Amino acid sequence: MNMTQKRRIPRLLQMALVVLGVYFSFILVFDILLGQLIPKSLLTMYMVFVIAGVVMVFTFTEEGAQELVGPIKALVEDPSKKMVRNVVFVIVPLLAGYYTYSSMMPSFEAPVELRTIHPAPPTKFKAYGKSFNLATLENPYRKFEKEDPVKFKELVKDGGNVYIQNCQYCHGDKLDGKGPYASGLNPTPLNFQDVGTIAQLQESFLFWRIATGGPGLPEEAAPWISSMPVWQDFLTEDEIWKVILFLYNYTGRAPRSWAHE
Repeated sequence: MNMTQKRRIPRLLQMALVVLGVYFSFILVFDILLGQLIPKSLLTMYMVFVIAGVVMVFTFTEEGAQELVGPIKALVEDPSKKMVRNVVFVIVPLLAGYYTYSSMMPSFEAPVELRTIHPAPPTKFKAYGKSFNLATLENPYRKFEKEDPVKFKELVKDGGNVYIQNCQYCHGDKLDGKGPYASGLNPTPLNFQDVGTIAQLQESFLFWRIATGGPGLPEEAAPWISSMPVWQDFLTEDEIWKVILFLYNYTGRAPRSWAHE
């Protein structure tokens, strides 16, 4: 029994191993497996909670608390540990000072931001002095795709002209988000060629986003990030609907329909 007790890992070392294990688990799961970078401030907050919880568990009983504090008390009071004590008292302040110094150093990297490409739309919104219901709103020109292909082709052409005159500076002449102004915007404009953008949306959603722009985004879960102007101040309703026809036609995507949700 005595030999077993002597070989048991010290309580303080156990606690340190648990804390380190949790820390590296966060790194492994989020940074490596999920590929999601944890902001340093958030990781620090998590570890404060972890350390507090581990300390409470290891000091739950009086015996456990004494066993945990014992090595620290011996390090401070035991004359035979003078050399180790001096080394610890030098290393610990140096590590704390280095951590504080590195935390205060300015960073020239852009802050990590999670961007929501498709924010949840409101049920209703106002534009052009009237109210629109996204659940029932439809592109008035979409019907001509089947009813009158020649007219539909002209509408798409009109939408392309509006796009080139107003939108290509940011979203690019190939609709890939690489227009001449794109590099000066943060975040950069959406790539409409990406299957994860307009191909996932209803035309009513695009009308809402284009007409109301960045200022029209909902306040829930703010701040949203968008450089989109309020295009209802510059384009007519018809022009926006025609641009939407052009976006889907050029990219070869079909708009999603509420009927198929």
